[in-house]
Amino acid sequence: MITVDSASAPVRTRRVRDLFAVNIGNALEWFDWNTYAIFAPFFAAQFFQGDDPLTALLSTLAIFAVGFLMRPVGGWLFGQIADARGRRFSLTLAIGLAAVGSAVIALAPTATVVGVWAAVILLLARLLQGLSHGGETGSAFTYLAEIAPDHRRGLWASFPWIGVGIGSIAATGLGALLSGLLSAEQMTAFGWRIPFALAAVLGLYSLWIRFRLTESEKFETSDEPSPTLRETFRLIGRHRGTIGRITGLTIGGVTVFYTWLIFAPGYATREFGIDASTALTIGVAAQLILVIASPLFGRLSDRIGRRPVLQIFSVGFAIAAFGLDAILGPNPWTLLLAMGVAAVLISANTGPLGAAFAELVPTKERATVIGIGYATSAAIFGGTAPYLNTWLESLDLHWIYTAYLVVLCLISVAVVWRMPETARDPLR
Repeated sequence: MITVDSASAPVRTRRVRDLFAVNIGNALEWFDWNTYAIFAPFFAAQFFQGDDPLTALLSTLAIFAVGFLMRPVGGWLFGQIADARGRRFSLTLAIGLAAVGSAVIALAPTATVVGVWAAVILLLARLLQGLSHGGETGSAFTYLAEIAPDHRRGLWASFPWIGVGIGSIAATGLGALLSGLLSAEQMTAFGWRIPFALAAVLGLYSLWIRFRLTESEKFETSDEPSPTLRETFRLIGRHRGTIGRITGLTIGGVTVFYTWLIFAPGYATREFGIDASTALTIGVAAQLILVIASPLFGRLSDRIGRRPVLQIFSVGFAIAAFGLDAILGPNPWTLLLAMGVAAVLISANTGPLGAAFAELVPTKERATVIGIGYATSAAIFGGTAPYLNTWLESLDLHWIYTAYLVVLCLISVAVVWRMPETARDPLR
């Protein structure tokens, strides 16, 4: 249960309402984002013509990766907006752009109608979603950390991952539902448009919710000057060590997240022949574990510190990575076990991450620095994960990809080992 110690009933009500507003918008952002990855096998041939389905899928996943390139731009742009004009304005603008991107994909003409322009429209819509998504995460982490009680900052700042989980569950669950209700031909013809259209409609509701957000008191009362547009470029150099630390904390978790909670159901279907609907249902179960476990690990980090909880993931997955691969097979229960273990380990990363980020940066530079650091690492490592995994799988070199995940986690181990413990510190 969410509690706000020593706060009046109206303040508690307002904070819980604001918490809901951030999470519902964050859930929609992640529904938008992951819908593309989940439904890509169904619409790839609609945008890329050719005789080879694998080539069409790889082209579609390449656009998925290119969309990530806009996330550092969005992290910088929306971070600057949040630090200059407020967290509320930045969060509202981000969700609006995400909804527009979904509407464009839902209505996009196919290659049989407009030829190569179909892929161009898909690319532009994905770039718009990447821009908004890059701005969403840094602002959400910053806002919730700033409105949280000091001794519950880990718990509160973990709640964006509930939005991540809910959005991913909704996208995966809708994929499982539509795969069960519609034939493969119907999914390819029109079924893939349904989730994008739904996201566009829900975006209107999220806009209304976020218009009612209360601005962060720490932002409003801070006497630090807001950085100008020119100063944000110097800010990157001034905080390069912090941005590097944020990147090191992120690269293992974000790549494992996309590999095991987003990409794994499709991989199990192609590699082991597990029914698509069954695999996606297992994906929903794993993401539900993330939703439940992330706040628990966030609260644990309030009690014992950020560093030991972060190491549960980094060390744990480095040890378990090849074992999780080894147990996969045609039996769906092996997929459930592997994804469940991965979800618990990932939650140890996501739980304390938002609070750890916020505690590293001063108020009027916080959203920009977090946005740049997190979005850049997510773009480079998370965005390329499905493509790299699919490519190495086609060459029967999947073990190289697993070794790559282990290396990223070991980098995170080193970063956590060297970082200060900030759980007991007030926000700067």
